[in-house]
Amino acid sequence: MFVAQAKVFLKEIETYEPEVFRHVREAVKARASDMDFERLPLASFSEAPDISIDYAVAERTKVAAVVPAEFGWSDIGSWDALWELTPKDEQGNAIFGDVFLEEAKNCYVRSDGIVATVTGVEDLVVVVTEDAVMVSHRDRAQTVKNMVSRLTKAGRPEAINHNRMYRPWGFYESLIQGDRFQVKRIHVDPGHKLSLQKHFHRAEHWVVVAGTALVTRDEEQIMVRENESVYLPLGAVHRLENLGKIPLTLIEVQSGPYLGEDDIVRIEDIYARS
Repeated sequence: MFVAQAKVFLKEIETYEPEVFRHVREAVKARASDMDFERLPLASFSEAPDISIDYAVAERTKVAAVVPAEFGWSDIGSWDALWELTPKDEQGNAIFGDVFLEEAKNCYVRSDGIVATVTGVEDLVVVVTEDAVMVSHRDRAQTVKNMVSRLTKAGRPEAINHNRMYRPWGFYESLIQGDRFQVKRIHVDPGHKLSLQKHFHRAEHWVVVAGTALVTRDEEQIMVRENESVYLPLGAVHRLENLGKIPLTLIEVQSGPYLGEDDIVRIEDIYARS
């Protein structure tokens, strides 16, 4: 456990690892705010040498003191640790969400969506989300990172993205995805707006289900109210804005040969995203 004043820690980093200090300082200066996150530019931050705090400072500093202590500690860094800290039923099971158990013992079962049923097993971790399911023995839960590596190598988006993706203006989530089409729910907070953008590979149809949207479509400005819709053809320059006092919710139907999130050309963005 390291405890230090920021100015002292920064001075030690600058003294012993000036290259780390320089590149991180440049990255912080060029950061962009995104909701509660401060996002560092990848190009400048990746230039910083890869070194741990132990080698960079702890083994070299002359202004540190070591204080021995005995106290309970868990960084809750695994599913098994969550099981240990969670209240359990008479069979030692910790459950969250819509879960039904039968002859199960010492399991951690969590569902964030659909019903999960577990029968006749022991010492398992079962986690059900809207986009993936994980099943592991509790003793092997730490090796989930190996599976994440395999998913990443296979190019699976589940390895890095959740079904619900938060943005500075609100969030979106995928509801249905098929061959050449996708249906999303889009939530825009009051007073916020998406970037002015266009797509090369897809058209979109927006149906407002709550609130009122101001839609820019090329040279048009269109007010779209609850139970109304607007069509955005392929290549149209468009923007969605919530000028109201309540959240704006709409259903987006995408159609086209490629529906990836990287098919976005941002022309103007109040959140300074490229």
